[in-house]
Amino acid sequence: MQSKKDSRNHVTLLDVARASGFAVSTVSIVLNNAPLSQNVSPATRKHIREVAQSLGYHPDAFARSLRRNRSRMIGVITYDLSDPFCTFIIHGIEDRLQSHGYLPQFMDARSQQSLFETHLRMALERRAEGIIAIASWVFNENSLLADVEKNHVPVVVVGRDMTARNISSVLVDNDAGGYLALEHLYRLGHRKIAVILGPEEMFDSQPRWGGVRRFAAEAGLALNPALVCQLPGQVNPYSAYDNGILLTARLLATKQEFSAVLAFDDLTALGVIRGLHQAGLRVPDDCSVIGFDDVFPSAVFIPSITTIRQSMQQIGETAARFVLDALKAKEGGEESPVQIHAFPPALIARESTAPYTGRSRFSEINWD
Repeated sequence: MQSKKDSRNHVTLLDVARASGFAVSTVSIVLNNAPLSQNVSPATRKHIREVAQSLGYHPDAFARSLRRNRSRMIGVITYDLSDPFCTFIIHGIEDRLQSHGYLPQFMDARSQQSLFETHLRMALERRAEGIIAIASWVFNENSLLADVEKNHVPVVVVGRDMTARNISSVLVDNDAGGYLALEHLYRLGHRKIAVILGPEEMFDSQPRWGGVRRFAAEAGLALNPALVCQLPGQVNPYSAYDNGILLTARLLATKQEFSAVLAFDDLTALGVIRGLHQAGLRVPDDCSVIGFDDVFPSAVFIPSITTIRQSMQQIGETAARFVLDALKAKEGGEESPVQIHAFPPALIARESTAPYTGRSRFSEINWD
């Protein structure tokens, strides 16, 4: 006869033992597939497992972690879970960690420095065996290093090169991405190009702008300072869309003609297209627009967005692999390797860019 367990608690080995009629030690040996389980008859093993399944029994991972002093948990701190950029990185992290028996614990800093630090502290308090930080700007490296060094926890940073501080890093080559973006517009014949830079606090902004300027210097292309503007600090990822609209209006208000806009990211590019539409300009007929990241909306928007793709799934998988490599080294009594991988970006040409026609409809814009 099956016993009634306390409704406040999970099903325990004792519940299974009472319901199956066997000792707790026997049940434990069978359900944990211990070597001694071979000494238990097949019929008994089958009966115990059937009873455990009928009761909804699951092993107590918390108790197991206490016995082994292992949590099998990796803390993953993201700057903003609502950002489409994070989605596929998270999928990559999750796939790699779960296939190796680790549980990713995702935490959302919501673009707040204080919340990032709170999540880091809580992850360490709960004995996370490793930390993956998807860093955008809410990131205090001194705080991270101080806490991590004290707790001897492997850390991998996504989005910033921290190898100089002995922290493994995974990122995209932003310099190469900025270069590719401007090169694409230049090869289409565009010479009057507006550029919307990323927020000053964002780690990707400077190297991406560096790539843009590097191509411009090589091609002898003069970028008009009046057509270069910068996104403000963002309270959430979707504010890039609103700021894309706002900055497009400001670019048009300069009355300096441009035939293309190089936007910092895809959400900004979507805002640019909206801003151009509000001014009566069509993309790409009157103005080409290119973004960065290749987040999901860029492929389904009309027109679909030409963009610089980051290998986000692979970035996540690599970050998880670096953590697992560090844990393996730690178990073997070896020093954790400091690794870095910068993924090359790729140009994805879609509908929002087209060859320069030489025609301009800027004179038709209603400035009132």
